[in-house]
Amino acid sequence: MPKPLVSVVVPTSNRADYLDVTLASLAAQDLDGDAYEVIAIDDGSADRTPEVIAAAGVRSVRRDRPNGPNAARNTGVRVAGADLIAMVDDDVWAPPGWLRALVEGAERHPDAGALGGPIRARFEGPAPRSCGRELPPITSLDLGTEDRPAELVWSANMAIRRSAFETVGPFDERFSTGGDEEDWLRRLRVMGGEVVYVAAAGLDHRRAGDDARLRSLMRSAYRRGRNMRAYDSMRGVDPRVGSELRVLAGCGWHTVRRACPQGLVMGAHSAGRLAEAVRPR
Repeated sequence: MPKPLVSVVVPTSNRADYLDVTLASLAAQDLDGDAYEVIAIDDGSADRTPEVIAAAGVRSVRRDRPNGPNAARNTGVRVAGADLIAMVDDDVWAPPGWLRALVEGAERHPDAGALGGPIRARFEGPAPRSCGRELPPITSLDLGTEDRPAELVWSANMAIRRSAFETVGPFDERFSTGGDEEDWLRRLRVMGGEVVYVAAAGLDHRRAGDDARLRSLMRSAYRRGRNMRAYDSMRGVDPRVGSELRVLAGCGWHTVRRACPQGLVMGAHSAGRLAEAVRPR
């Protein structure tokens, strides 16, 4: 088998419907089929995820028990055949030119240990209204229309070089939805590595059905808030409880003053941070 130009790693757990769309979009990339491989890391799924992966005909590694997205990313890097490893979440849709743009970006920026592209929030269903003053309530990224150095990119749309992985070490498997890729990228930058934003390599981050509704978005935001506060505490940069309270109050004021339902999502994130801050140690 020829060595692929790029390997695409997809960590997944119990989200078969989302994964089906993601794998279909990856199969439709406009690179030659021998130029890339797709590897799905099934992190202990109990739904029809194995059947979705089998139907897509991609490489698969299955864990009997969930170990988290960073453990899946580490496994994916280790089994990947290419020296450039692209990573996407299992709830994205990548347009046909996405992977080619990411590969071409890596060629333009040979010193970059990590690269990432735009992430567009895409809601399929009755999503909560926004007043336009807040960021989308799921992970997104827009640093402009030109390539540029970046402090951080996100694992929904990120590529790393194997040489950088060997230098920096594996993703920290203690993290889940807070600090997971961020910790690795910070370690890369501390060691003198470069992170580059590739403007042409954009994809969509999806929420569909009930997942696009306010209640589900609030639950997810609360969990992210707790995890992010825990990560900040590990780094010793966690703000005082009073500061967290002021942010929560500001979210409430935004919600009322702007009649903005998405303010509730911001408030749930802030409430998660506050709950983690006062959790008995």
